[in-house]
Amino acid sequence: MSSLSEFQLLAVLAQEMNMRKASERLFVSQPALSQRLQTIEKEWGAKLFIRSQKGLSLTPAGELVIDFVNDVLKKEEKVREAIYSLQSDVSGTLRIAVASIVGQNWLPEVLKKFVDKYPQVKISLMTGWSSEILKCLYEDQVHIGIIRGTPDWKGHKIHLFKDPLYLVDREINKPEQVLNTDRPFIQFKSDSNYYQVIQDWWMRNFKTSPKRTVVVDQIETCKQMAFNGIGYAILPAITLTKAGQSIFKIPLLDENNEPVARDTWLLGYESSFQLKQVQAFVDLVKEHISDSKDQ
Repeated sequence: MSSLSEFQLLAVLAQEMNMRKASERLFVSQPALSQRLQTIEKEWGAKLFIRSQKGLSLTPAGELVIDFVNDVLKKEEKVREAIYSLQSDVSGTLRIAVASIVGQNWLPEVLKKFVDKYPQVKISLMTGWSSEILKCLYEDQVHIGIIRGTPDWKGHKIHLFKDPLYLVDREINKPEQVLNTDRPFIQFKSDSNYYQVIQDWWMRNFKTSPKRTVVVDQIETCKQMAFNGIGYAILPAITLTKAGQSIFKIPLLDENNEPVARDTWLLGYESSFQLKQVQAFVDLVKEHISDSKDQ
């Protein structure tokens, strides 16, 4: 039967689908890796990978073995986490998936405090859209998810902060002025529910679409284009801490004259919250939020 180290070798090969890249990740030579793969295939009694000029591809037997390998490695990690949780020190791996905007603007300060306080904990961090973060949680790929919006979540759910939205520009200082400018409305790609919030506000106030729209991939690109006067944008407050005096920030208001805002939540399953490194992170986050309110 293959050992865990051989399972890890197979997992890396399946991820890279390339002998050279896999050998670099595993810190072995390509001939040594090839020899070990041949030995493993003999143990399984089947060819697992097929080589070609384009790289590696899995055989039907290989697909079955890799599914089994990934399942074993995931269970191994959970057992290690359970063992770590029995120890007095906070250690192990903390797996977090976070909405990109929060990962860029809020999380670094929190993580700095955490790693300073718990240096033995390893951090595994994924970023993406909130819909992708929820998928990671449902598939049990991470301990904690931090998302934007209002989630339908049955497990642990902690409200982190509310983030007002602003119309941002170097020239426009009143919302109705967007109808008179020929410069574009700059938007960034995001989850559909964020678009819906913006669209609802826009149509409620202007009853017509923007004259011109430019869509960019990243929120940071959107922000820099607005800051440099290329066009105007709608951005959350979390991104505007260094906006400067030359940037107009006009708060978006709803039909009740209340700020239009986005909520940010921390989510996780009960089983994850029982791990010491997860509970330590949650406690530190709560402390950070409390300190921020007092400032």
